[in-house]
Amino acid sequence: MRLRTQVLLLQLAVIAVSLVVGFGLVIAGADDRVREEYAQRALAIAQSVAADAEVRSEVAAHPGTRVNASDLLDGPLQRQAAAVRARTGALFVVIGNDRGIRLAHPEASELARMVSTDPSKVLSGSDDVTTDRGTLGESVRAKVPVLSADGTVVGFISVGVSTERLASETRSDIIATSLLALTALGIGAVGSALLARRWRRLTLGLESDELAELVREQGAVLHSMADGVLAVDADGIVRVVNDRARALLAVDAPVGTPAADLGLSPRVAAVLATPTAEPLAASVGERVVLVSSHRVRADGRDLGMVLSVIDRTDVEALSREVDSIRSMSTALRAQRHETANRMHVLAGLLRHGHADEALAYLDEVTGTGPGGALLTGLDNVREPHLHAFLDAKAAQARERRVVLRLGDQTWLQGALTEPVVVTTVLGNLVDNAIDAAGSGDGTGAESGTGETGEVEVEVIADDDTILVTVGDSGPGISFDDPDDVFAEGATTKSGAHVPGGRGMGLALARQIARRIGGDVWVADAGGQAHGEQELRGAVFVARLPGVLAPTEGTESSDAGELGDTDEPGGH
Repeated sequence: MRLRTQVLLLQLAVIAVSLVVGFGLVIAGADDRVREEYAQRALAIAQSVAADAEVRSEVAAHPGTRVNASDLLDGPLQRQAAAVRARTGALFVVIGNDRGIRLAHPEASELARMVSTDPSKVLSGSDDVTTDRGTLGESVRAKVPVLSADGTVVGFISVGVSTERLASETRSDIIATSLLALTALGIGAVGSALLARRWRRLTLGLESDELAELVREQGAVLHSMADGVLAVDADGIVRVVNDRARALLAVDAPVGTPAADLGLSPRVAAVLATPTAEPLAASVGERVVLVSSHRVRADGRDLGMVLSVIDRTDVEALSREVDSIRSMSTALRAQRHETANRMHVLAGLLRHGHADEALAYLDEVTGTGPGGALLTGLDNVREPHLHAFLDAKAAQARERRVVLRLGDQTWLQGALTEPVVVTTVLGNLVDNAIDAAGSGDGTGAESGTGETGEVEVEVIADDDTILVTVGDSGPGISFDDPDDVFAEGATTKSGAHVPGGRGMGLALARQIARRIGGDVWVADAGGQAHGEQELRGAVFVARLPGVLAPTEGTESSDAGELGDTDEPGGH
């Protein structure tokens, strides 16, 4: 039997038992209540008749047992009793004297005769209310003494109500009560049916065992998933959040918290508010995650939204590593052919006796001659991490046919305390600059060097703070507000092959810089010449405080002599 059917039957049983017990008590006491009601009515009628002055004087005028019935037949007492009986609907109104002789009776033949019931109690001065049988049948009767002016009992008034009428009234009350009980039962049944229907909608038609199994499966699945899951209901209240989602989204609020109070980043909050089937990349702290969402509906009802969260931090690192390996393999293949060609040139020069030309050619090939260095001015960067990093970026830029050079004011001495932070921020800025410069319209291609653009990097130390400026020869920033380039997902490049899309590098760089108290901003949106170098692209500046530990002997004045960082190196 279905759970909702069991609930319905149980509710009906409870209602039926309650009605039977409650109305049973009412019906059981109905006869006594009606009997008491009629007894009090008869007593009131008798008392009103006994208080009448004419009745009292007439009763006092007919004492003893010698009473003439013919005198009573049309007498005032008989007329008064008949009028009261007709007015009140009583079975009888009997008036007796001090010896129990009837002075008024509904049947004339009973006049001047002894009453059929014992009048001793009422003649002693007390009211008497009983159920008794007399000449007119069984009745509920009330007897009240009639007193003279001096307070002596001179007779009594007896008023009776037929028990048949009482039974009729009791039956009417029982029928009305039963109908009321059946109506209540019907209303209860309808209410129970509606409640069962509501129960079915709330449980999506699932039975109790299915609900229990669903809860067990939910706990097992949600907390064992590698992906984060966060679900909110139609009112935006968090109903489900697994451990992975808490870790990836930095959420520590309990279930039942409004989604607006979770502290989600604007991009994640927007995905949670609007169904987003295609995963989008978002930055949360130092992590990059892919978020997507879909709306849940059942039986045409909106049950809320489910947000899926996937960590892309490691995937992005692996993607960069693969890209580096791919670039390296391409460079090695090119170098193999280039080395073979150089060997042919060197062999030809030596074979024909051009020893000086061969030596000059070797100097150029090995980088020991003029123009052989890959990155001029790299000796000014005496921090090992950045030295190696900039050297590698120069090689990467050359593979993209972009010239990477260091600004004239570049000077860095000391040891990085946050190498990951510095290389992440600088790497994102340089990668974006290389992408922009390598997109065409660069000055290098026009000058015949074979490169398509130029990127200039300037790194300056100011005590424990590093100031970085990166400019390129690209087309500049196309957004109306240059600061929009730091928004998550903001990009002008196609991201169809990138999970979650592009546009995360600059946003992540700014977040990391601000986390340590620094910042990244746009110094120039591009589109105009920047000094003698004619770099027309964008210029970005990063300030990274507390990331450099100066070595002994480093003069604090070195950085102060390098000039203003807002316009470094001809930018």
